[in-house]
Amino acid sequence: MIPYFFPDKQALTAFIGILAAFAGTCILISKCSPYLPKDHGRDFAVEGQKSAGKPRGAGIIFVLVFAAAALLFAPLRMELCIYLMLVVLEMLTGFFDDTAEKPWGEWKKGILDLFVAVAVARTYISHNTTTITLGSLEYTLPPALFAIAAVVLVWASINVTNCSDGVDGLSGTLTIITLSTIYILIRLLGRGEEFAFPILLFMVCVLGYLWYNATPSRLLMGDAGSRAMGVFISLAILKTGSPLLYVPVALVLILDGGLGLLKVSLIRVFKVHILKNTLTPLHDHVRKKLGWSNTQTVFRFAIIQIVVSVATIYILML
Repeated sequence: MIPYFFPDKQALTAFIGILAAFAGTCILISKCSPYLPKDHGRDFAVEGQKSAGKPRGAGIIFVLVFAAAALLFAPLRMELCIYLMLVVLEMLTGFFDDTAEKPWGEWKKGILDLFVAVAVARTYISHNTTTITLGSLEYTLPPALFAIAAVVLVWASINVTNCSDGVDGLSGTLTIITLSTIYILIRLLGRGEEFAFPILLFMVCVLGYLWYNATPSRLLMGDAGSRAMGVFISLAILKTGSPLLYVPVALVLILDGGLGLLKVSLIRVFKVHILKNTLTPLHDHVRKKLGWSNTQTVFRFAIIQIVVSVATIYILML
């Protein structure tokens, strides 16, 4: 909104917007965290009881700050406005689950995720081509096929990011690395540049949350944060025009959260048991089986993702 009033001051406006988003997140979390619901701990998770009593659902704060900052400081387009509404909607579904006395069932959350995923796919197709690229390769998919693939991408991103939220600072740190990589890809590939600044705003809002979530954490993002991060990552990678790059740029999130989803799905649908000696999510396995501390888990998972991201960027530059 503000850039339209000061078109010759866009760089300064962006600079102020980034600082305002970070400061706003930090201040509001500090002031509002006592009013958030309290975590009950998780018996099935490694060290899950250590989170009992901490404020949960802080995602509602940093996601709303992001949405407000984007509306104020980013050049507004109808497509971006719809995406902001969908990110907030996904955050609210997570927040209502965070505040519920009994956690929502898988079917209820799955249907809501599907609704958001379909809305993302329809919005994207309405404002962009269905051409996907991978390096020098380029192929235009039929809209129906692209829509199905986009729905799968959004749903998967929401759920693997959600499942990776179990160690102080882990999912937020991995999200920042993934979004940083996507930002570089947008600049490198020259597609989706109108989405570059919202990516920066989202990143600094997550950084504001991590200020309080670093080990030992003072509060937790809950599903309100992890589910919103997941849908935003899927939006960002779609805007690059190279959605297949989601695999390398979010590889650790996929492995950490996705292996558990795959393991459970194979057992329920096909009665096939895999990874019997591996705890999922993987952040539980490395802490319990390998003896990694929370800090080691975050740093080592982050290092792996950084290495993969750097390799991906280098290959595309060639």
